[in-house]
Amino acid sequence: MVAVSISGGDKLAKALAEIEAKYTDAKEVRVGFLESAPNQNGIPVASIALWQEFGTSRGTPPRPFFRPMVDREAPTWGPMIAAELEGGASAGQALGAVGKHIEGELRQSIVDVQAPPLSPVTMMLRKWFWTNPEDIKFADVQRARAAVAAGESSDGESTKPLVWTGQMLRSINSEVK
Repeated sequence: MVAVSISGGDKLAKALAEIEAKYTDAKEVRVGFLESAPNQNGIPVASIALWQEFGTSRGTPPRPFFRPMVDREAPTWGPMIAAELEGGASAGQALGAVGKHIEGELRQSIVDVQAPPLSPVTMMLRKWFWTNPEDIKFADVQRARAAVAAGESSDGESTKPLVWTGQMLRSINSEVK
């Protein structure tokens, strides 16, 4: 903390104005899948992330990555902001630095998710469409269901959830307002 000694009305008013300008240049930092994130097959990445976080009524199980990260890491953010401010950063700079840090925590949280396992149908689709998942159509899903039912194997494909296309990882961003 920096100690300041001020005497006189004009000096006090000027010092307070400088402090106010330094610490009111920003009010919040937003981190996640912002409106500017790209779409995947016309679907906002934020929607895809929501479906992964909470699951869907169509059978996608929840694979929480956002809420556990917030629960685990949020207690560290206040002290990080304080350290940035004590180091001479403005509010905007402090929030920006912490926002970038949270981006990394969120990406790592996605990478850390291992369960629940992917369905055999998803695994078959990965086998068939590994480099071009955007080409999957409903007919392909039906064909994958039939292949799984017939006992066709998708062995050797990555079983890691949430990272097939990398779109969620690339879409995480932060902004200071």
